[in-house]
Amino acid sequence: MEYKNGENRIYVVNDEGVEIGEVTFVPTGEDMFIIDHTGVDDSARGQGIAQELVKRAVEKAKSEGKKIIPLCPFAKSEFSKKPEYQEVQAAK
Repeated sequence: MEYKNGENRIYVVNDEGVEIGEVTFVPTGEDMFIIDHTGVDDSARGQGIAQELVKRAVEKAKSEGKKIIPLCPFAKSEFSKKPEYQEVQAAK
């Protein structure tokens, strides 16, 4: 598997080059983005791919000095479970 950065998204392709998951975000102002979708193909579920996609979005925010609003239910759940994500979560 390979994780790649795209236009307002991070996605993953399998060893055959087929896209099997993505996290998408919407830029909001200069210093924030909204995670609006996290999805993984049914054939690839249960491998921690969605968690890794959200983690990479958090790392992107940290490296760019931005905050995240996790609107997607999966991302919101990940933010509630991982205290280390709180530093990039926009004020509620």
